[in-house]
Amino acid sequence: MILNRRLFIGTTLAAGAALSAPMVLGQAKPRVVVIGGGAGGATVARYLAKDSAGALDVTLVEANPIYTTCFFSNLYLGGFVEFESLQHGYDKMAGGGVTLINDMATGVDRAAKTVTLAGGQVLPYDRLVLSPGIDFKEGSVPGWSAETHAEIMPHAYKAGPQTQLLKAMVESMPEGGTFAMVAPPNPYRCPPGPYERISMIAHVLKQKNPTSKILILDPKDKYSKQALFEEGWGRHYDGMVEWIGPDFGGNAVEVRPDTMEVVIDGEVQKVDCCNVIPGQMAGKIAQIAGVTDDSGWAPVHPDSMKSKADENVFVLGDSSAQGDMPKSGFAANSQAKVASMTIRAELTGSRAFPAKYTNTCWSLIAPEDGVKVGASYEPTPEKIASVDSFISETGEDAALRKATYEESLGWYAGITADMFG
Repeated sequence: MILNRRLFIGTTLAAGAALSAPMVLGQAKPRVVVIGGGAGGATVARYLAKDSAGALDVTLVEANPIYTTCFFSNLYLGGFVEFESLQHGYDKMAGGGVTLINDMATGVDRAAKTVTLAGGQVLPYDRLVLSPGIDFKEGSVPGWSAETHAEIMPHAYKAGPQTQLLKAMVESMPEGGTFAMVAPPNPYRCPPGPYERISMIAHVLKQKNPTSKILILDPKDKYSKQALFEEGWGRHYDGMVEWIGPDFGGNAVEVRPDTMEVVIDGEVQKVDCCNVIPGQMAGKIAQIAGVTDDSGWAPVHPDSMKSKADENVFVLGDSSAQGDMPKSGFAANSQAKVASMTIRAELTGSRAFPAKYTNTCWSLIAPEDGVKVGASYEPTPEKIASVDSFISETGEDAALRKATYEESLGWYAGITADMFG
């Protein structure tokens, strides 16, 4: 199915249409507080306000007045989109019935059902939605700390200034220099993301610095779309990209930011630019709220995205531990619609339908060479389970790959309109 902006918005809006029920006269509006204004949080806030037709008091708490999408940020690194195209404001939220508060949530009292903000404000809620994205596991890459070393060896896995910094570093590499990426262990945000990033950096270096080398230091023995990426690297960037998996020391990596060195299973390698993508866990506010487990992620009920720790709390997107769905913008947007339907049904008496989820992840390997992977999902008692999946094939013709790339452009326009209005 070709997915463009109109079709994406139309199909996702249809599921929530006409499900709201009027509030009882004189009754105070139930309060929903949403923390995090990305693909999960912005979507659930908009849908709750819109589909309840004003019956719910919806507040979105987001520290950044401008949201920069992590999805599509690799295309900025490759020179295919401008940085400004990744940035989106919340101006239309108020007109859609959402109260926006630009502040950081610093505390959750689940017994009192309140959220405390950095500025001192305390927000009561009847339902709380947490969609804070990821945080990094300190110490997951020996020698590297996000607080101390991100300006020397950037992660660029929270889009914004880090993305711009990494692009500048790649473009200023010396002739014949070496770029290294320390890839993350599972699970992490956007499984194909690091490898699309390699493709985009290889595209830039092929044009500006064709004798340079790229090293991928990977603790995993396999990764998303591996055959497609390796085919593409061989076709477009022959001899430039070297993947070092755990059999050759990719799981025994130390970095030395001060000397721009990586140590691979005891062997020291001098590099000119290093992208460290560390191990990940649920965003900090999910930890503070006490809805995460020993894995660092937040378990949820597969049929609703409701926290297993608290029936009044929902956890969406990257922070959730839900089963087979990858941590992606598409997945978070899909989960937000299920959560919105569930919350609205509980608070207004509207009808709830059985949960269904979808996801697609596109990746660009080279100009007009796009590939994708995706699936449909349904809840089981144990998890959100994949019921039907697809993936691009190796050896596809150029016209199909171009159409896949163009499809991704339509999806980006559609999902950002769906999120922000």
